[in-house]
Amino acid sequence: MRMRKKKNLIPRMAACGDLLVTDPASLRGTWRQHFEKSGKLYLEIGCGKGQFAVGTAARCPDDLLVAVEKTPDVLLLAMEKARDAGLENLRFIGTDAATLGDAFAPDEVSRIYLNFSDPWPPKNRAKRRLTHPNFLRVYDGILCPGGEIRMKTDNRALFEFSLC
Repeated sequence: MRMRKKKNLIPRMAACGDLLVTDPASLRGTWRQHFEKSGKLYLEIGCGKGQFAVGTAARCPDDLLVAVEKTPDVLLLAMEKARDAGLENLRFIGTDAATLGDAFAPDEVSRIYLNFSDPWPPKNRAKRRLTHPNFLRVYDGILCPGGEIRMKTDNRALFEFSLC
């Protein structure tokens, strides 16, 4: 189901502006230092409305969590949830997962979360799945040694595709 356009999107995004990183490439290799977090850097790709990101950031205050969402109307809801929770270790970027290699340096990310990603069911759209080999190469380029990808799905076809 598509998200409805949010009224006053621009001013509402501006009210959460300190949580949105508009130029993630400028922080490449310095995310933790920039936000003064000594712990690990986690990445959630496709954060949706932000429930998982907000909960994880609240449980891990020494770590930095960067939530990625390319749909502005959905990103807004996640940012408002994080702002209302008063979290200082959660940031958002509005971009496509294919560009993450520009935003993060090799070995910078400790863990990537893929929670209930869009399964893109037609075979001709497999390249859009976040577990497609093209995306996995991007993740491999930014994950540190021993880093991991944690995936949750309720779609059997996406799960089986992801195992290959």
